[in-house]
Amino acid sequence: MTGWLDGKRALVVGAGSGIGRAVVDAFRSEGAQVAVLERDHDKCEALRAALPEVPVTEGDASTRDANDRAVASAVAAFGGLDTLVNCVGVFDFYRGIGDIDADHLDQAFDEMFRTNVLSHLHSVKAALPALRTGNGSSIVLTESASSYYAGRGGVLYVASKFAVRGLVTTLAHELAPHIRVNGVAPGGTLNTDLRGLDSLGLDTIRLNDTPNRAQDLAARTPLQVALSGEDHAWSFVFLASDRSRGITATSTHPDGGSGMGAPKPQPRN
Repeated sequence: MTGWLDGKRALVVGAGSGIGRAVVDAFRSEGAQVAVLERDHDKCEALRAALPEVPVTEGDASTRDANDRAVASAVAAFGGLDTLVNCVGVFDFYRGIGDIDADHLDQAFDEMFRTNVLSHLHSVKAALPALRTGNGSSIVLTESASSYYAGRGGVLYVASKFAVRGLVTTLAHELAPHIRVNGVAPGGTLNTDLRGLDSLGLDTIRLNDTPNRAQDLAARTPLQVALSGEDHAWSFVFLASDRSRGITATSTHPDGGSGMGAPKPQPRN
């Protein structure tokens, strides 16, 4: 590999599967020391078994305590922290406002924004003192194609991802010049464990279990590609590296060109 992250010390929040797990592997392959925070016990055990040298903190990323413990673990192991990545998220399976019972709306809103937005705020707040003492520190938050376009999720998911996009902008402005803040806005992703809201009875459903997902993802992008977490991880590598030292308050869009709309018709043979 290129060693783009040689000497970097990173904490990846939501690292047990999908994009977060791919980021862990990509960062390590590029020379970074990596610690992780993950809520799911089984995923934590799998990480410890596969990567015994990686500090693993088990806890809910939407809480102050878990993030404080994860940052402390990373700093104790590496002597500091240069990069924070947050990949935490929950989905709503395209539920519109007309699909959500009024009795469930408050709870669903709280769960969505606590998971998708508050987790990012807590991780940044916990990591900030360590990042400020680093050299060329960076924060990379996981947005989504839903942070920019309707139709990539339901009303709560899209609203929460627009909020993450707002966090990237406002945190970049606040934390400059010492810390860069950027986002990665993936399109539909293969091999993800992204699940639905418990408050809407969707917590046992995985987005990856959608029938014919690979074919459907490829068919709706101009590049006709179905991207995986491994594909997205390289955007995180670039934004965490010193190659992007002049870039802040922006986002990469590994989405197969879906922002351009439907792919053009292909010529028939």
